[in-house]
Amino acid sequence: MKKNNKTILFLKILAGIVIVWGITTLIAESSSKEKTSLIGKKIAKRNALIVYDPDPFYNLDEQVCLGFAEGLSTEFWLAKIVTVSAAYKLEEEFDLYVFCTNTYNYAPDWAISTFIKRNKDLKGKPVVAITLGAGSTDRAQRLLEEKIKAKNANLIDSKTFWLMRPNDESRMEESNVKVAVDMARAFGTEVGKNMEEGYSLVR
Repeated sequence: MKKNNKTILFLKILAGIVIVWGITTLIAESSSKEKTSLIGKKIAKRNALIVYDPDPFYNLDEQVCLGFAEGLSTEFWLAKIVTVSAAYKLEEEFDLYVFCTNTYNYAPDWAISTFIKRNKDLKGKPVVAITLGAGSTDRAQRLLEEKIKAKNANLIDSKTFWLMRPNDESRMEESNVKVAVDMARAFGTEVGKNMEEGYSLVR
């Protein structure tokens, strides 16, 4: 009898964990509000679209996207940073596409994945992939890259940034988010410079 009670208790706890996990996932994956930001001068000779779906618990995604855009702007780019819901309403084409995804259940978030799948303007276009997560992002990064390549886009670079896992072990005393943003800014500068020089790095 005691054994059965323990089994029932275990199943109840397990069911509770599954329900909480499911609700948390649905909240995290829910559609975001429209938001658009511009970084750079409007007379810039090249433009980039940076798309993300805001995480409702942390805004590492927005901060990393803004940092990357600031890096691009130092190389005379104009970057438009938009949430997925705002991106669907855009009709203009861009010289560079940047997709920033959060990792949920070891996979890229649904909103970014769906947007890439539905996007008809990516064939032959240079694309950068940015994968965010607490620390385990290998599978999500790989899946994101596969989705981009499936659209016959030119994946020129791909990086990961983490919320909890150290982004730079030489800067352990600093805020890990600040380190991620600094690295994203440097990444944006690097991509902007390399694009200017006309090179293409396919992973």
